Amino acid sequence: MAPWFAGFDGPLAFAVFMLACAGMLTMYSVGFDHGTRFEDHGRNMLIAATIMFVVAQVPPQRLMVFAVPLYALGVTLLIAVAVFGVTKKGARRWLYVGVTQIQPSEILKIAMPLMLAWWFQKREGQLRPLDFVAAAALLALPVGLIMRQPDLGTSLLVLITGVSVIFFAGMSWKLVIPPVLLGLIGITLIVWFEPQLCADGVRWPILHDYQQQRICTLLDPTRDPLGKGFHIIQGMIAIGSGGVTGMGFMQGTQTHLEFIPERTTDFVFAAFSEEFGLIGNALLIVAFVFLILRGFLIALEAPTLFSRLLAGSMTMIFFTYAFVNMGMVSGILPVVGVPLPFISYGGTAMVTLGLALGILMSIANSKRLVQS
Repeated sequence: MAPWFAGFDGPLAFAVFMLACAGMLTMYSVGFDHGTRFEDHGRNMLIAATIMFVVAQVPPQRLMVFAVPLYALGVTLLIAVAVFGVTKKGARRWLYVGVTQIQPSEILKIAMPLMLAWWFQKREGQLRPLDFVAAAALLALPVGLIMRQPDLGTSLLVLITGVSVIFFAGMSWKLVIPPVLLGLIGITLIVWFEPQLCADGVRWPILHDYQQQRICTLLDPTRDPLGKGFHIIQGMIAIGSGGVTGMGFMQGTQTHLEFIPERTTDFVFAAFSEEFGLIGNALLIVAFVFLILRGFLIALEAPTLFSRLLAGSMTMIFFTYAFVNMGMVSGILPVVGVPLPFISYGGTAMVTLGLALGILMSIANSKRLVQS
């Protein structure tokens, strides 16, 4: 079995191992009295590790074969969801297949960057502006279908991974700066006119009501402290009460007195911060930064354009998950339901992380084989 592990990237595996240990430690503290969350979290990690191990054995050029079929399958299922999907809590995100329900949008987290990397690989050396337009169209179709469900968190992740592939493929900075500036101007105007925009009876176009409420709650959580602002306020209280060194393992009052909603999933970072404090947060962020930098280094050293683009987009999955989750719990981003990698409970997200890690390991192994 030694050759199967020979291609594993040691630094990447070490970073993942440290984050997995932090995840199990945190889940025991916040979920030991929450049904079987701790045991299930360990099971999900084993499933993700198995997926990572299997995918790592597949050469990147073999992964290209799955790009078009997986993308076509994902888009087809998204259309099926829009037509006759299952609605829960006001969102039509699930599709009934046989004896179970699936969430097709999860497929696009991997299929979208895989498809775009394949697209640019086929046009290597002869890229034209129309190729970037076609890539944007390939990205816009699933993102639009996912936003229509609505599922802002998943659509955001698919959008960022897709845009990262287009950017890494050579999109000019001249095309990047204008939308960034418009976004900054828009955010500034929303903050400046928040009292008028978030007044009762004011309806924003395009966005759903719950999305508008999330943005308004972000700007002023105290406008509804026992309702829509409760999550953010309690999360910030937990983070602040942790101080520098934290309250200690299993000693968090906000956590164990159940003031933190969703303490095992979306708001697990608040529980972690309360018990391990600023020092624990710094170590956790360092581990994520190391994982992300290692992923980008693997991308830079990849032997083909397809591998470089795919490795870069897989790394952006970890960055987006971590940044958005920590940001929303800290009150600097709207609450969108994005888990913290390896720390939050969730089987679907863990499978996605296992796939992304397997792809990174496969690309790292391909670099080693080329050098040998």
